[in-house]
Amino acid sequence: MLDIGPLELVALVVLAVLIFGPDKLPKLIQDVSRTLRKIRQFSDSAKEDIRSELGPEFKDFEFEDLNPKTFVRKHVLEKDELGLKEIRNGFDFKAEMAEVTDAVHGRTSETPSSSTTGSGTPDLLKKPEKVQEGERPPFDADAT
Repeated sequence: MLDIGPLELVALVVLAVLIFGPDKLPKLIQDVSRTLRKIRQFSDSAKEDIRSELGPEFKDFEFEDLNPKTFVRKHVLEKDELGLKEIRNGFDFKAEMAEVTDAVHGRTSETPSSSTTGSGTPDLLKKPEKVQEGERPPFDADAT
């Protein structure tokens, strides 16, 4: 409840009794609860008006989806229409980092590198082949 402990709650009740008095406190609680109820009703009616104006395509529209975290969680992480889980599961971060570390230190890795699997990624330790006469040299994005 708003991160309020029991001792703090007792202190707030005692403070409210001291400020407003025991005779005005019940009426004040009724007024506050009535105001909160009206605000909640106003909010619900505004949401329904917006849904009715948007049309039947947005009947499942939830205003909580406007929060960016909720939107991403609902539309990207839960639904896997894009195949993100397959991409995430297919990427072995530890193996990739081990290959990079081995390449930086000049060691050969015991695991087969990604270039031997035919994935199209270049082997950084392999010396470039000689370009034959009339053949275009390979494009190096890092050199440009």
